[in-house]
Amino acid sequence: MSDAPLPLREHALDNIRFIRDAMERAGSFTSIPGWGGVGVGVTAIVTTIVAQPFLGRSLRMWLATWLTEAVVAAAIGFGTMALKARRSEAAFMSGAAKRFFISYFAPLVAGAVVTLALVRAEAYSAIPSTWLLLYGTAFVSSGAFSIRVIPVMGVAFMLLGALAAFVPLGASNILLGAGFGGLHIIFGFIIARSYGG
Repeated sequence: MSDAPLPLREHALDNIRFIRDAMERAGSFTSIPGWGGVGVGVTAIVTTIVAQPFLGRSLRMWLATWLTEAVVAAAIGFGTMALKARRSEAAFMSGAAKRFFISYFAPLVAGAVVTLALVRAEAYSAIPSTWLLLYGTAFVSSGAFSIRVIPVMGVAFMLLGALAAFVPLGASNILLGAGFGGLHIIFGFIIARSYGG
């Protein structure tokens, strides 16, 4: 093994790698789509209206309506997120984005499993509270790696989720609309205006 010092070029490359990695770790995920949030909010309000009559007839149809909305919202969200990242020439899966998605998806996976358990127990009235609380938790935890408004939005979802735990299913369906509809529209406009679309 040689004790000869590394050439200056190698030191410079190591320093550049260190600086790049540090900046990537410190960076935040800014490709949250404001206009996509508005679009998700509009579809959620429509879903609230469509789902409400099912509460008196078929809770499974009510649930299916909201699960369909989840698929539509995910498509809108990821599609507009990819467009925003491409437009800003940001790395879509940078270090900050990876940390954002890991923190974001963990509560959503928990929500899917808890939803399955609640359906098996026929405890439909607990589903809106669970969804709002865990969706809010996803934004509070992932907000550490994103723009400042994201954890604030998460807390707002959690407050609606706490309220949904104490009201009948008909009222908590409206709270789902207020959260997934109203909050997405409000915060979507804030993000679009302040963070480039």
